[in-house]
Amino acid sequence: MVQDIRAINEKVRKESIFVEELFNEIGKVIVGQRYVLERMLVGLLADGHILLEGVPGLAKTLAVKTIADTIDAKFQRIQFTPDLLPTDLLGTLIYNPKSGEFSIKKGPIFSNIILADEINRAPAKVQSALLEAMQEKQVTIGDTTYPLPTPFMVLATQNPIEQEGTYPLPEAQVDRFMLKLSITYPSREEERAILERKSGIEETAKKIVTPERIAEVRAIVREIYMDDKIKSYILDLVFATRNPGQFNLNDMKSLISYGASPRATIALAMAAKAYAFLKGRGYVTPEDVKAIGPDVLRHRIIPSFEAEAENKTADHLLHQVFDIVAVP
Repeated sequence: MVQDIRAINEKVRKESIFVEELFNEIGKVIVGQRYVLERMLVGLLADGHILLEGVPGLAKTLAVKTIADTIDAKFQRIQFTPDLLPTDLLGTLIYNPKSGEFSIKKGPIFSNIILADEINRAPAKVQSALLEAMQEKQVTIGDTTYPLPTPFMVLATQNPIEQEGTYPLPEAQVDRFMLKLSITYPSREEERAILERKSGIEETAKKIVTPERIAEVRAIVREIYMDDKIKSYILDLVFATRNPGQFNLNDMKSLISYGASPRATIALAMAAKAYAFLKGRGYVTPEDVKAIGPDVLRHRIIPSFEAEAENKTADHLLHQVFDIVAVP
């Protein structure tokens, strides 16, 4: 077993060298945002979708487009608007009067990387149209089901739901996102660097990763070793959101309406492995789980009305969970 761990650790150390090259390439366009970029790569390597939330102007769309620019794959940006229809996203059947037959016109969803821009500005029927694509990696048009290309990844941006003209995403769809990232304002130094860069000659990122390479790395990520104690730690964290009283979190019983689903357990394990890969390790540590855990869980727990009355968000509740649950 020790020999196996050493072998995978050495394999990851060699294979993860390209990660820093990727960050350097992205850094030509994006100033700072290491936290966001790391987690976007976690989603890519763990085969998960990502939801980015923040007020307009924080470079959410630019970050997604820059990541896509470094991958030699088909990228499609879809601007979500109140008048968008499911067929605009998925495609439709077109009748040919000459032949008397229907033909398929595939929608923009048939791409490797999808930027669903301002996803919560479209009504629920459009958002729900993404469910099958995100979970099953396939789309049904008429009576026929079509597989989506590999890799397939949805990176969605949304504005805070308090803003005018937004619709909250259905819980079932939100649960399909592996990570939800909260984008904040840059520091003064970063914003000065943005100012200077945007007022000069802008650079673009070049393509350095292929879909085949991504598939290879994803297979390596799955091989990363996770000790039974780490697995138990992940289960404890998820179960603490469902049954706080069992983990000495009695004051949280009335603050959480619904805890994280079993999909969260799987997502947290895979995201922790991908995060360990980014750090050049072939094994998962408790610090990996704690680092990526809030991003996996923040959109999967629903604070109660009592929590909202006390101005306690999902992040506040998760902070308590990670503080109290014993670390192996």
